[in-house]
Amino acid sequence: MGQQEKVATSLAGAVSEGISASLAPVDAELARRYPGDPGTRQPVHTVYVPGDAFAAGTVRSWGGQALAALDEHAPDAASLARVLGLAEELAEPVYTRVRAKLEREPIEDLRIDFEDGYAGADEDADAARAARLVSDAFEQGTAAPYMGIRMKCMEAAVRDRGIRTLDIFLTGLMERGGLPDGLVLTLPKVTYPEQVTAMVRLLEEFEKARGLEPGRIGFEIQIETSQSILAPDGTATVARMIDAAEGRATGLHYGTFDYSACLGVSAAYQASDHPAADHAKAVMQVAAAGTGVRVSDGSTNVLPVGTTENVHDAWRLHYGLTRRALARAYYQGWDMHPGHLPTRYAAVFAFYREGSEQAAARLAAYANHAGGDVMDEPATAKALSSYLLRGIDCGALDTAEVARLTGLTRADLDGFARPRRGDLTATAG
Repeated sequence: MGQQEKVATSLAGAVSEGISASLAPVDAELARRYPGDPGTRQPVHTVYVPGDAFAAGTVRSWGGQALAALDEHAPDAASLARVLGLAEELAEPVYTRVRAKLEREPIEDLRIDFEDGYAGADEDADAARAARLVSDAFEQGTAAPYMGIRMKCMEAAVRDRGIRTLDIFLTGLMERGGLPDGLVLTLPKVTYPEQVTAMVRLLEEFEKARGLEPGRIGFEIQIETSQSILAPDGTATVARMIDAAEGRATGLHYGTFDYSACLGVSAAYQASDHPAADHAKAVMQVAAAGTGVRVSDGSTNVLPVGTTENVHDAWRLHYGLTRRALARAYYQGWDMHPGHLPTRYAAVFAFYREGSEQAAARLAAYANHAGGDVMDEPATAKALSSYLLRGIDCGALDTAEVARLTGLTRADLDGFARPRRGDLTATAG
């Protein structure tokens, strides 16, 4: 080994030390505001069920209804492929996995609704019953991976009712053994950051009252009003809402129909691919980037019911909207009917399976410094590994097949998907 050549510099070491000292507050602020993705599984959808209709068998019932719809309107892989335009090589693996998913885990995220979808006569009783059923489901292993409630909003007319319902639900869970790990709460119709702050204070008081670790309970913010996107002073309200949540915000959920109506979009044109929707979600996406807060797309209200022709038309619409959202990095959406589940999973599985071999090859080349026909950087390796991990988590891909394609373990993939701060500025190679 030859002697290392000495290089000349002009700056004293104190210069670098002084700059580092001056930027220490910025370093701390970056770490606080932009911790990156939490690394947990993100569900591909959220299903809303009214609080007065939710029952112990709801998850299994939705799966059964979805399978029955497939049996009636697309009984084999070829028929579903014709309806959705699936490539021949994807038809069988997608169809097989969709059926298996509907049998094993038909709903990934379920929200018991005490807001717009609720029409019960005794909300106290329904909230207490929801707590009992959710607790039992997690204990018995029959729960969706994520479950919780959507309470009423923080506006004056319904504020006290929303707070009471949340208290009853959370207290019921605590009385039956504690809060499950998959608990998710949704705060709807948020217009001002102060309403988010109020939710934070409410959860703080509950944690104190029940002896819980501070910060234990998080919540989603539902974006359904124009004011939640643009404040009177021209700033992005949603960014201020994330800050107001003080680390408790877990997601931003776009409300297709309330938001569209708020902007005066005619009912016939209220859809998740309307330009107004695209603008709102783009602002949400930029505001949430790097914060660990995830963005969810909205839903379609066109239900796959009636004749086979009607069902196929609704399936094509839902499949197309889901694929469109995935391409725009909205990895979660709402499903409003059991008949939406076949096309939700068909779209998600096709999205991950059709690109898995190319993504795996690029990631393997990057990991092995092997080059190839694309020069990827650390940020791209993060995106490639995140893509494969999402595919594994939802059931589109198997851990074994990804390992075979990449030569990487799950731990390796996690490392690329969630690098330490500063790693993305390093050079590849």
